[in-house]
Amino acid sequence: MSLKHYKPVTKSLRAMTRINYRGFLTKHRPHKKLVKGGKRGTGRNAFGRITMRHRGGGHKQLFRDVDFSFDKKNVPAKITSIEYDPNRSAFIGLAVYQDGAKRYIIVPKQAQVGDTFIVSETAPVTRGNRLPLKNMPVGTFVYNIEVKPGGGGKIARSAGNFAEVVAQDAGYTHLKMPSTEIRRILGTSWASVGEASNDEHRLVVLGKAGRSRWMGRRPTVRGSAMNPVDHPHGGGEGRQGRGLRRAKTMWGKPSGKGQKTRRPKKYSNVFIVSRRRVGKRK
Repeated sequence: MSLKHYKPVTKSLRAMTRINYRGFLTKHRPHKKLVKGGKRGTGRNAFGRITMRHRGGGHKQLFRDVDFSFDKKNVPAKITSIEYDPNRSAFIGLAVYQDGAKRYIIVPKQAQVGDTFIVSETAPVTRGNRLPLKNMPVGTFVYNIEVKPGGGGKIARSAGNFAEVVAQDAGYTHLKMPSTEIRRILGTSWASVGEASNDEHRLVVLGKAGRSRWMGRRPTVRGSAMNPVDHPHGGGEGRQGRGLRRAKTMWGKPSGKGQKTRRPKKYSNVFIVSRRRVGKRK
């Protein structure tokens, strides 16, 4: 266990945990040419209107230019450092290709400085290598997966995530997603072999509200604590149940408690072989 615990000098420190970064990271400052700043319109659209609630504030962050497309093929690369990225939960690494190019990538679990990888159709199925899904044997764990060929990695990019190859059929690869959904993806889409790094991220306990604010997370108020004008669950004298058969969002849409919220005519329905398990997991 690489989690860092604290002496309970205060109430919040009693349960607070952190990742022991010294056991994983090898470099403190990022590669300057792959970093940029900029204003963050957190949770807002192009008109400045809030489209995602409970986001805002937080510590200033620099954006690391992480390579998800992996368009440099058949050129071996070596990982020269493993670094922290404030914009994602997985660790990133500086990959130096044999031709001198430098790019940030999401490193796999147990990756170390000096490890090599290659992006190639003929690459061996070993940790860190990237190849088309059609070349993966059944049972392989993959991460940073493309939804469409050439579109860049979109699926299973966060800490500890991976999908499992469960079948190859008629030009499609069947993947068991982190959500337990089984989905068909074109076999010509690319993916990296292994699991995303920092798998203990899910065990971290923030410990206090202030730490959430540092991360740009604003307070979330329960619907049952609101007035009827503000939420379908609101109102009542004292503490009341929601008074409805099914839980709803602020806008009256079904939510939580094992209810299906997916649109019936969503374009990607044809690619789903088996729906994800819903409800509380035991």
